[in-house]
Amino acid sequence: MRKLILIAALAGLAALAWLYAPDWREDEIAGDPLSPATPEKIETGRYLTIAGNCLGCHTTADGAPYSGGRRIPTPYGNIYSSNLTPDTETGLGQWTAGEFYRALHHGRSRDGRLLYPAFPYTNYTRVSRQDSDAIFAYLQTLPAINQAQQPANLRFPYNTQLALRVWRAMYFQPENHVTTPEQSAQWNRGAYLVEGLGHCNACHTTRGWLGAKDEAAAYAGGPIPMLGWDAMPLASESPMSDADAAEMVTLLHAGTSEYNVTTGPMAEVVAQSLQHLSRSDIEAMVSYIRKLPASKAPTTTPELPVSQTRANKLFAQGKALYAQHCANCHGEDGRGEAFKYPALAGNRLVTSASTNNVMRSVLFGGFAPSTQGNPRPYGMPPFRPQLSDEELAAVLSFIRASWGNNAAPVSPAQISRF
Repeated sequence: MRKLILIAALAGLAALAWLYAPDWREDEIAGDPLSPATPEKIETGRYLTIAGNCLGCHTTADGAPYSGGRRIPTPYGNIYSSNLTPDTETGLGQWTAGEFYRALHHGRSRDGRLLYPAFPYTNYTRVSRQDSDAIFAYLQTLPAINQAQQPANLRFPYNTQLALRVWRAMYFQPENHVTTPEQSAQWNRGAYLVEGLGHCNACHTTRGWLGAKDEAAAYAGGPIPMLGWDAMPLASESPMSDADAAEMVTLLHAGTSEYNVTTGPMAEVVAQSLQHLSRSDIEAMVSYIRKLPASKAPTTTPELPVSQTRANKLFAQGKALYAQHCANCHGEDGRGEAFKYPALAGNRLVTSASTNNVMRSVLFGGFAPSTQGNPRPYGMPPFRPQLSDEELAAVLSFIRASWGNNAAPVSPAQISRF
């Protein structure tokens, strides 16, 4: 009975959505026979495809580039990326440039079927028709790979077109990028990249229970669903200084900077996308990011509390462990070494209210991405095999409370969850 009631409710909402949801027009997706795929257009499309990091989702670990099949986990089940190569049976070989634009701008497939928003058409809707056509022209030059689409494995009712239509009526409106005249050309270029192809808010904005971005917490960071990492906040209550902006440009372009290093999913974004963009485009993105309005992420579940007596004991134990295992690289003063070992003093990843990222970094180690600006990155070994939960909690508690850091200690019970 409950399932019947749910189906009836979905059907009613879908009927309303059908009436009020924006629709696409055939003239919007018509091909443009006067715009041939010139070498210049194809090269532009290659660059834009990299800017959108299409490779990241549309390639498996051992598969051909852009041939799809990568599993994309969501809280509602698994989705598998599509084949973007020009194969006529399983890829884009029979698509037109207009149908491709419809997928980006309206979130509809070639047959009119609604696409799951795991494909970030909520951002790509801002991509211009000219850029969409260039991307399509480039994808058509790839080797054709025959790899059929693996169907999504989502729970009911998330696997229905009815649910998608309701979701779109609630959360999606096709739109075009609009230039803001009072801002600079650099800022406007950054807005186009960050909000559109870069789809930065897909990770750096928390989501509600139906998977829609919480616009009240735009760019405030938070947990990335199903990936186990937190996205760091991009919007700040205090203005970003010129020096911090310059550091961010270096960090996004090279994967490492004087004080910081990219880790986790962000390292993959830098390796596959950002390092290949022009420096002027990275500077434009930072120009936009540094002017984002202040935003505060929703309160997360508090970490396990640690008594003051226990915290003092962990700090003392951690101080000795830090001197033994960490100081050689990160320095006794926690300032690290420029472009090699990130500073721990004042590091937002270290002092974040959520200890998720710093715990993952210490427990499992990792490398910065290998980039043109930093082809041989320095790495950190995993300490999970070397130290006990008590010792790991101690060294983390010491790091989070030293050199001006003023973050809460870490409980051994938190470590045991990993």
